[in-house]
Amino acid sequence: MSRPKKQNSITRRNFLKSAAVTIMAPAIVPSTVFGKSSPSNTLQMGCIGMGRQGQGDMQELIYRGLDVGARVVAVCDVDRHRMEDAQWLAEKIYTTELDKGSYKGCSAYPDFRKLLAREDIDGVLIVTPDHWHAAHAIAAANAGKDIYLEKPLTYSITEGRKLVQAVRKNKRILQVGSQQRSSTYFLMACELVRNQRIGKLHTIKVWLPEDQGTGDPQPMPVPKNLDYNFWLGPAPQAPFTEDRVHPQRNYSRPGWLQIEQYCRGMITGWGSHMNDIAQWGNGTEDTGPVVIQAKAMFPDRGLFDVHTTYRSEAKYANGVRLIQETGDPAGVRFEGDKGWIFVKRGAIDASDREILRQKVQDDEIKLYQSSNHMRNFLECMRSRKGPVAPVEVGHRSNTICVMTHIAMKLDRKLEWDPEAERFIDDEEANRWLDYPHREPWTV
Repeated sequence: MSRPKKQNSITRRNFLKSAAVTIMAPAIVPSTVFGKSSPSNTLQMGCIGMGRQGQGDMQELIYRGLDVGARVVAVCDVDRHRMEDAQWLAEKIYTTELDKGSYKGCSAYPDFRKLLAREDIDGVLIVTPDHWHAAHAIAAANAGKDIYLEKPLTYSITEGRKLVQAVRKNKRILQVGSQQRSSTYFLMACELVRNQRIGKLHTIKVWLPEDQGTGDPQPMPVPKNLDYNFWLGPAPQAPFTEDRVHPQRNYSRPGWLQIEQYCRGMITGWGSHMNDIAQWGNGTEDTGPVVIQAKAMFPDRGLFDVHTTYRSEAKYANGVRLIQETGDPAGVRFEGDKGWIFVKRGAIDASDREILRQKVQDDEIKLYQSSNHMRNFLECMRSRKGPVAPVEVGHRSNTICVMTHIAMKLDRKLEWDPEAERFIDDEEANRWLDYPHREPWTV
């Protein structure tokens, strides 16, 4: 398929320079790559959601696909400009940098259902607003596609359980975009904690960034390139304003990340990363806390209404306390009766640096090792083995975040049953467990 002639407000020729999502290509492409990528042995991949994060993840998929034999053959977005930019970018990378003429082109779809209807597509990358995650991913699982789904797994806890069931029923591979599980430092921290290098774990502290700024609620004409009703999908009707959706002139941070109808804010945006590590280090990946309470600030910021500062405290059945609050840098601190370990992106520290030099022995607890999150997903598509961040793990990590948000809104202590996935004797809290979908966008 030829490159679209109509250009967006930023020229596609300059796109790789101007887009904040650009990922550097490998300096040398191994000659063996193209054997793996021969048409008869290639994983055909589609991408749904081509915004800032979506185009960054697509490039990661393209380059990691060289290692495993996978190609991006289709993209989808309800914003035609973003859809066409992604189509152009994929074709440019393949035809000028990689395949040198053997690439057959990238199809573009404004409707994800048409992409999923293609029998030749093996897997999909889903990077859409949080309120769409469940509908997109469940439809993909039911269509027989493997899934790389950006975090948080779903907007609500009920949706999360439905997605787990759909993935299991259809025997699909699902990798949650919790890429810290493929980081050496986070793996090291969790293994050392699980093997009691800091003694008996008693407290986990999580720090997250704080949302800031204001959103303009003034209604605006809907851009001709955007199917706004489709973008709203399961969310209630609301007047269009650019701050509600995403910028039309660039790929800077979209406003929906700070609007509760579409996202719960930093508690799920970054909380799904850090609470995932808290779960991993605590060995509670298939369960969660049993008690939680939280307080948060919800100042008047115009259209933006997610929390800003907050603090919460939860407790697991094993007695470990989980304390979360806004703070810098974002990270996780594990505290035991013999010391502590703090880990963040790019760094790790301990009460005694000697702890970090201790090797985990073969007869001790060893956790899943992955050196690259996207490649791990593609390798699991081929082997049919479980990935480093599977659907149940993503659901349980996200559940902590959503529970915290509910506790923020209700401003009181809540008791949680991790097996039943319900609050105990609290129907008001249980009414927050699902997302009130607008027909026909149900899951």
